[in-house]
Amino acid sequence: MARTSREIVRKSLTFDYPERMPRDLWALPWASNHIPETLAEIAFRWPGDMGWVRNVYRPSKRERGKPHARGRYTDTWGCVFENLSNDSIGEVKHPILTNLSDWKAVVQPPWETLPENIDKARDSVNRDYAASDKFIRANMNPRPWEQYQFLRGTESAMMDVMDYDHDMLGILKRMHEFYMAECEFWCSTDVDAIGFMDDWGSQRQLLIPPAIWREIFKPMYKDYCDMAHAAGKFTFMHSDGFISEIFDDLIEIGVDAINSQLFCMDMADLEKRAKGKIAFWGEIDRQHVLPAKDPEVGRKAVREVASHFYDRSGGCFVQFEIGLGCNPETVLAVLEEWDTVQNEN
Repeated sequence: MARTSREIVRKSLTFDYPERMPRDLWALPWASNHIPETLAEIAFRWPGDMGWVRNVYRPSKRERGKPHARGRYTDTWGCVFENLSNDSIGEVKHPILTNLSDWKAVVQPPWETLPENIDKARDSVNRDYAASDKFIRANMNPRPWEQYQFLRGTESAMMDVMDYDHDMLGILKRMHEFYMAECEFWCSTDVDAIGFMDDWGSQRQLLIPPAIWREIFKPMYKDYCDMAHAAGKFTFMHSDGFISEIFDDLIEIGVDAINSQLFCMDMADLEKRAKGKIAFWGEIDRQHVLPAKDPEVGRKAVREVASHFYDRSGGCFVQFEIGLGCNPETVLAVLEEWDTVQNEN
C-alpha cells in the first residue's frame, strides 16, 4: 500500500518499517546553473519527501544582497560576507564584534524578523501543511556556534571558547533567547519537525575539546530538542566534519536525525554506537565521491553506507548535496544504486 512522503519519513524516524527509504536531496545554486537537466531528471525519477511552508518572517532592514551571489551579503544579524562567486556562500572578512566587551551594543538578534501577528502566521503555516503530503520541517535554523563565529571571526571565536568568560556566555545567552523564541513559534504550528545546525568537526577531530562543547553548547541543543518533543515534533541536526566524539551526546539529548559527513568518520564504529538510536539523514561524500569521473565510485560509496546503516526498519535516508563540481553521471548512479539496495532487501 503506497504511503505519503510524510508517513514514509515518520516511519523511518521511528524505525517502523517504511515502504522505502526517505529522500531528501539538496541542490546548491551551482547545480541549477550548470546541470539543470540532471535536477529535472532527479525530480521526476526520485521526488523528495521533505517540504517547506511559505515564508512567514518579516524582512530585515539589516539584510542586504544575496548569500549565494558574488559581492557582499549582510545577514540579519548585521554580519558582512564577501563572496567571490555565484555558486557558494562567502566569508566574513571583517567581523563586526572586534572588541568582545562591546557585545551588548553590537549583538542584536533579529527580533524584528519574527512574525508580527503570531496567530496569522501560524494559520498560514498550518494551511500550507494541510495542503501538502510532504514531511514538513520548520523554516528555522539555529546555529549558535557558527553565528558566533560570524560575529567575532573564526580566529577570535576559537580563542574565546578555549578561555570563555561571562561576555561570551552573555552573547550566547542572548542568541539562545532568540532561537528559543523561534522554536516556540514553530512548535505551536502543525509542522513535523524543527532543525538546527553547527559545523563542529574538522576532517579529523572536533573543533573544540568535547568537554567544553558539552558544557556550553550541548544544553542549548537539548533545549531545542526538549521543546520540540514536548510539542510532538522531531528534531533534525546538521553538522559537518568529524563529530564522532559527540554522537552519543546527540542521541542522549534527543536528536532524531543527524546529517553528517559519514566518510570523515569510522562508519563501523558509528554503526555499533548509533544504529537504531538515531536516523542517519545522509550523506554521500560530496568532496571526493560525487565529483568522481567514474560513476562506479558512487555505487561503491552507497554500498559502504548501506552495509553499516541501511535496515528495512528505517533510520537511513537517501540524502546528499548536489553542489560545485558534482559529476551528473555519478549523482544518478548513486540514486540508482540506492534503488538496487532496497530492491535486494
